[in-house]
Amino acid sequence: MIVLGIETSCDETAVAIVDEARTRRADLVLSQTALHRPFGGIVPELAARAHLDHLEPMVGEALQQAGVTLAAVDAIAATVGPGLIGGLLVGATTAKAMALASGKPFVAVNHLEGHALSARLDPGLDFPYLLLLVSGGHCQLLIVEGVGRYVRLGTTIDDAIGEAFDKTAKLLGLPYPGGPAIESLALHGDARRFRLPRPLAGRPGCDFSFAGLKTAVRILVEGFGPAGPGTGDAADIAAGFQAACADVLADRAAHAMALARARLPGIAALVVAGGVAANRALRTRLEAVASAEGFALVAPPPRLCTDNAAMIAWAGLERFRLGHTDGLDIAARPRWPLDPAAPPAPGAGVKA
Repeated sequence: MIVLGIETSCDETAVAIVDEARTRRADLVLSQTALHRPFGGIVPELAARAHLDHLEPMVGEALQQAGVTLAAVDAIAATVGPGLIGGLLVGATTAKAMALASGKPFVAVNHLEGHALSARLDPGLDFPYLLLLVSGGHCQLLIVEGVGRYVRLGTTIDDAIGEAFDKTAKLLGLPYPGGPAIESLALHGDARRFRLPRPLAGRPGCDFSFAGLKTAVRILVEGFGPAGPGTGDAADIAAGFQAACADVLADRAAHAMALARARLPGIAALVVAGGVAANRALRTRLEAVASAEGFALVAPPPRLCTDNAAMIAWAGLERFRLGHTDGLDIAARPRWPLDPAAPPAPGAGVKA
C-alpha cells in the first residue's frame, strides 16, 4: 500500500510518499522561513501564495524520487485542518484535483493526528500511548488509544508553547523562528539567575498556561531600559525561560501519566511530538520525569517533529487501511480538535 501526502497547513510546503512497510520513499519539505523572517512571523497570504507556487512541481519531484507514477499510488492524503485557511485550501484542493483526475481515494487528515501517529511511522510504536503535542500552535496532552481515538487530558488555556518561544525570542532581539534561537542562546546562560514563574505547576489537572510567563519575560526585559539586556543578560533570560518551560511540561506530563495509567494500566510510553519536541533541553527534562513515572519517552526523529508530509501520508495510510476515505466536498477547517468530546477550551488550536 502506497499513499501520497500533502502538508500545507502553515509555512512549510511538503509532499511525501510512504508505504505500509513504513518506508519514506519520498519526503520533501520546502521551508518558507526566509520569506517570513523580515516580518518576524508568518504572513498567511504570503504563505498561501508560496504553497501555490511550489506545490505542483514538488508533487512531480516526489513521484520521481519515489520511482512511482500516480497510477501506482493507492490513495492521496492531505491536511485539511487545523491551520491557516489559505494554505489548507491550496493543499487540499490540489490533492482533491489529483484524486479526481486519477480516480484515487482521497483521505482528509487532521494535522494533529499526523503528529499523533508520527511515532508509529518512526520508530513504529504500538497503541496505546500518551502524547504530549508541543508546537507553535498547539500544546496538548492526549491518550492515543487508536486511529481516530483520542482522549484529551489537558490543553493550553491561552498560548501555545511554540508561540511563547517565538515571542520571547522577539523580546530578546533574536531572529525568527524563535525556538532554535532561544535553545542556542540558552546554552551560554545561567538558568538560575532569573527566577521566572511556572504557570499552573503543582495544580491539579493537565492544562497549560504560558501567557503569564511571556509577560514576566517582557517585564524583565523592559527593566534593563531602552538599550535592553546585554548579551550575557539575554543568555541568562533565555536559559531561565527555557528552564521554566521544561518544568511546566514535566509537571503537567507527570499528572497526565498518572491519569493515563489509571485509565489504561498497561500504558507505558510518553510520546513527545510537534516542532518544540526538537528542543534537546526539553526532551532531557521529559525523559527524566517519564523515567521516574515508569514510562519510556519516545520522540520521533527531528524531521518528523516539525511540519512534514510524511506524517500526513502515514496518517492517511493508517486511516485508509481501516476503510476511511472522504468525499471531495469535505471543507478545510482552521480549527479541528482531536477529541471532539472534550469540553471547549479557549486556548490555541482547540475550538471546533
